Amino acid sequence: MVIIGAGPVGVTAALLLARYGVRSLLLERHRDIYPLPRAVVVDDEVRRILQSVGVHEEFAALARPAPGLRLLDARRRVIAEFPRSLHGHHGFPQTSMFDQPELERLLRDALARRPECELWGGVEVVSVTQDSGGSPAAAGPVRVTFRRDGSNEDEHVWADAVLGCDGAGSLTRDAIGAVWEDLHFEESWRVIDVRTSLPVRTWEGAEQICCPTRPATFMRVGEDRYRWEFRLAEGESLDGPEGLEQLRELVAPWVDLPSAAHGGDDFEVIRQAQYTFRARLADRWRRGRVFLLGDAAHLTPPFIGQGLCAGLRDARNLTWKLARVLQEGADDRLLDTYQQERRPHARHVIRLAVAVGWAMTGGQDRAAAIRRAVVGAACRIPGVTAAVSRDLSPALTAGPLVRRRPRLTGRSLAGAFCPQPWVLYDGRRERLDDILGDSFAVLTTVPPTPRMTGVATALGASVIHVDDLDDDGTLAAWLAHGRADAALLRPDRVVLDTVPTGTGDFTDAAAWAPVLHTARRPAEAPPAP
Repeated sequence: MVIIGAGPVGVTAALLLARYGVRSLLLERHRDIYPLPRAVVVDDEVRRILQSVGVHEEFAALARPAPGLRLLDARRRVIAEFPRSLHGHHGFPQTSMFDQPELERLLRDALARRPECELWGGVEVVSVTQDSGGSPAAAGPVRVTFRRDGSNEDEHVWADAVLGCDGAGSLTRDAIGAVWEDLHFEESWRVIDVRTSLPVRTWEGAEQICCPTRPATFMRVGEDRYRWEFRLAEGESLDGPEGLEQLRELVAPWVDLPSAAHGGDDFEVIRQAQYTFRARLADRWRRGRVFLLGDAAHLTPPFIGQGLCAGLRDARNLTWKLARVLQEGADDRLLDTYQQERRPHARHVIRLAVAVGWAMTGGQDRAAAIRRAVVGAACRIPGVTAAVSRDLSPALTAGPLVRRRPRLTGRSLAGAFCPQPWVLYDGRRERLDDILGDSFAVLTTVPPTPRMTGVATALGASVIHVDDLDDDGTLAAWLAHGRADAALLRPDRVVLDTVPTGTGDFTDAAAWAPVLHTARRPAEAPPAP
């Protein structure tokens, strides 16, 4: 396995694959992590992914939970508030602020502890080719051509699969013939990261200033770390002496800077960077055994903090499927579900981000004022902001690995994530995923029937009676709400199928079993607690 790009998405994918025994080689053009901050926020689903790669405790020590997002008008009056819980569905704060270089260092340290992973820095990939045998979906070996720093000599490595985690300018995307779908948002913004000991007037969450002439974003990232983002007019700059004075005026609503302070010890500008925020989606995410992840597959405006989150979700969704195909001989159709599941999900998140961007700026065309007014009014409708907060990561759409019931039979759990409460297991208080391990699992409130046991055995799944975990009732209540006696969880903790109350069998195993069928018999399932 070759992974192109050793940013957070690429390294997380390598760590997830390592848990299944899949060896990977990461090729990264930089010799070390990028030292300046970029992403600053993750959600509780991503915290759960970090748990799965074993860095969540270290991450908790450097992350700062935040209470949510506020939309403010130009006079900084609250238009709407999107609250985020300190204990979300996945068992972590729903919003956590952090410094990306610190996260990357944690991930790199974890990578160095895994013998299945090898990282080559100072390497530039120049081409990715595969023998398709005349079929775009063929799964032939992939040749990756690269050059080391200071060398013009091409070198090659062959891989069973390639993950393109190589960012917005992805060479891998070009290699598979993918093109961008434009989702119609493009604006130039200046991102400013600051360290200051001065008093800062701040809400502990993120603030989005909704103003057609000077929209802005502000958030406290750490103890003395802050980020501002401002949309700049064409030709406008914050560089040079005049730019420093303008910066002082821009941050004045939050912090008072004496004239001599900018650039001084009390107000240190760590980084200023000009970005063009775009909303784009690749039309294809796979060709044969070459895949796109992260910014190579989608670009999300940053207004709801989901850019990095989406890339780590890609890694979580794809890696267990790829491991099952490569290690156990599962049907290649399993890999088709990666794009089927992740692309609609990414589109949904991008549209939410664009909607918030419109609320902030209204866009720049003749309908801008109308759009801004409509979105702002919608945010004032009771229940809308709570629904948007819940909808940052909706259930996956129906497909081969998401079996939905007809609506008349009640709420379906399929496609949604299982909650992660703290549980008591073998006399220890642990998070649920640490008990479930890396494979499939069946959670049940009733004694397992022979059919349930047969499915579990075929998948190498543990069967766990939720009462034996002595939890606070979260799992039993969740199953009851979905009118289910049991739920079959995928390795990524998405519900694959359920046993409706009183039926004793999964609803549609005949549909998903062929996709998960493996050529080799799975390992014996671990005993249920």
